[in-house]
Amino acid sequence: MSVLETNPPRFTLDEAARIAADAFGVVGAATDLGSERDQAFLIDGGAGGAILKVSNSGEDEAVLDLEERAIAHVLAVDPGLPVARPLGRTTYDGHHVRLFELLHGHKGDHTLGDAAVRDYAETHARLNLALRSFFHPAAARDLLWDVGQAPRLRPLIAAIDDERRRGLAERAIDRFEAEVAPHLPLLRAQVVHGDFNLDNVLLDDDDRISGIVDFGDCAYGPQVGDFAIALASLMRGRAGGEVFRIARLAIDGYASRVPFEPLELELLAGLVEARLVAIVAISAWRVRSYPENAAYIQSWDDDSWRLLELFDEVGAATVRRELGAAQPPARTVELVRRRSAALGALLTPLTYADPVHPVRGEGAWLFDAAGRRLLDAYNNVPVVGHCHPRVTEAVVDQTRRLNTHARYLYEPLVELAERLIASMPPAARLDTVMLVNSGSEANDLAWRLAAAATGSRGAVVTEHAYHGVTAATSDLSPEEWPVGVVAHDVARISPPGRGGDLDGDFDDALAALDGLAAVFLDGALTSDGVYTPSGDELHRLVERTHAAGGLYVADEVQAGHGRMGDELWSFARHGLAPDVVTLGKPMGNGYPVAAVVTRRDIVDRFPFAGRTFSTFGGNPVAARAALAVLDVIDDERLVAHAAAVGEALRSEIAAIGSDDVVEVRGSGLIVGVQLCSAERARAVVDALRADGVLIGRTGKDEDVLKIRPPLVFGDEHVAVLVAALRRALR
Repeated sequence: MSVLETNPPRFTLDEAARIAADAFGVVGAATDLGSERDQAFLIDGGAGGAILKVSNSGEDEAVLDLEERAIAHVLAVDPGLPVARPLGRTTYDGHHVRLFELLHGHKGDHTLGDAAVRDYAETHARLNLALRSFFHPAAARDLLWDVGQAPRLRPLIAAIDDERRRGLAERAIDRFEAEVAPHLPLLRAQVVHGDFNLDNVLLDDDDRISGIVDFGDCAYGPQVGDFAIALASLMRGRAGGEVFRIARLAIDGYASRVPFEPLELELLAGLVEARLVAIVAISAWRVRSYPENAAYIQSWDDDSWRLLELFDEVGAATVRRELGAAQPPARTVELVRRRSAALGALLTPLTYADPVHPVRGEGAWLFDAAGRRLLDAYNNVPVVGHCHPRVTEAVVDQTRRLNTHARYLYEPLVELAERLIASMPPAARLDTVMLVNSGSEANDLAWRLAAAATGSRGAVVTEHAYHGVTAATSDLSPEEWPVGVVAHDVARISPPGRGGDLDGDFDDALAALDGLAAVFLDGALTSDGVYTPSGDELHRLVERTHAAGGLYVADEVQAGHGRMGDELWSFARHGLAPDVVTLGKPMGNGYPVAAVVTRRDIVDRFPFAGRTFSTFGGNPVAARAALAVLDVIDDERLVAHAAAVGEALRSEIAAIGSDDVVEVRGSGLIVGVQLCSAERARAVVDALRADGVLIGRTGKDEDVLKIRPPLVFGDEHVAVLVAALRRALR
């Protein structure tokens, strides 16, 4: 028989006072504190005093040992937690009797303020942190109050007299069985307090927790289930508009010490609802047996019913969302409409006729709102794969610690700058780094450095280059020029590797300029159609640049981070010594971070040296993300991997043997497949998208298929892509 079905002890106040005096030497009057299944008394011994607890005769002695050892463990691990210490134990008339330390404070209620709510939840998290290394055999106890066992409440619901409320409770248990119970084995679990509610804590004059009492429901269970018990207590009694706001403050407080996992937030609402059903169902059942204790047993009923009714009124999905669960994705058609209404006047159009609406990514795969898996062979931003765990954890960990700006001293910024310098070929003598937020910003700064160092304003770029979206870099990006617009002081050359007359083109470019500040070159010539220049061509281009008084800017935003195989940076494959290197896109695997790497002698000629600043550039989170990316590339040997897989990919595409394919180009995992026309390329891209494979188009005539997957792209992904391309070309 459980303790909830065993008659509670019924000692008088005089008997309680006599037990305290005889067994523990504490002399004073006894005051009944009320209890559900036990008896608890304040023994007012003047300056001393203590709490006397008489346990239910059905209580297992092993459970009492569990409680006492749990308290001892908490006090050893986190002595600052105000947990009431056990002072002694004896037996009296078949009951276990214990004496506990008297802690001082008052009880809290629904008027608890915002700061106190956060502190309450943070203290709860501290308690669970202290308990997570503790275990006891009796912790696997069978306890009806355990929110994880909510379906066991179903027979008790029959004791609820009101038919409407009975139906409400039954629906809640139905939801629990369908939506919560199947996932419980996946939750973090440990020994928990089990009843961390406002009746079991004391508060000081500032409403901060000054005492934690009553480990009577201590058991092994889901950590988030334990928090749900506390959260229900904080939400009860609140006005309708305050219920969820206060809940979110509590969630923030707990998460400041113990961050929640996504599944825990998904299930939290169902666990809170289960706690509320437990309160009203157990109350209705027990009051039939113990009507004399009805006032105590039913003390939480009214507030609990109001909350259950609110949950029922707003709907389970809304409650889940209000308590932190991820919002279900919007309908794709509706999201397209909203995007057009709010952003469409300036933002570039969606890539595909059938818009891609991803909601999750993993490795080389995206998962859309309908649950379909799409092979991402287009997006070079997640260079080490979508949501790589090391990069993700680096971002999350640093976000929890600190995020600030570069006018303060912090290690990740310096470490990243040192790491980038060390990654550059020694012959280039690149020794100075500026961290910014995007490739556009990096190229913009590179242009400012070049203009200041040379005193000139002329630039040379390739025919259809792309170098950014700022005012300066859009001028350096013919791909972005509107029809009929040619940027002033910008001359174009044929992309190296296409077989043009490099010297002739360069001479023509210089003739069109009033002095050369810089040549910008994307090492993969991505926007020009993906060409692979020879080392001789590039060395000649650098020589001609320097002879004309300009700086050579190696734009590694698309070609860098191992994309082209062989080396981390594409220019290093040819032994080039650029004056400035710009990095971006993949640098943070999706977190905004970019960099300019140059020489100190160039920076010394920059009038803004020592005054250049970007609020977010190189912030600790961005720097940690970029460092993690470099680590993963190194540890997973992704540069060599890109070279090998890219060679296999190009070979298999060429072997398709389609008349539509003019040429297969590229190096590493940047591949350009030139087709017979732009129309054919557009049709193939859309056909691949319909087949679950994402690529893009590039080149001046948009007739080149652009294949640029994350570097974790493997042989199995090559097989999927090539098979889909074969079908599309048919």
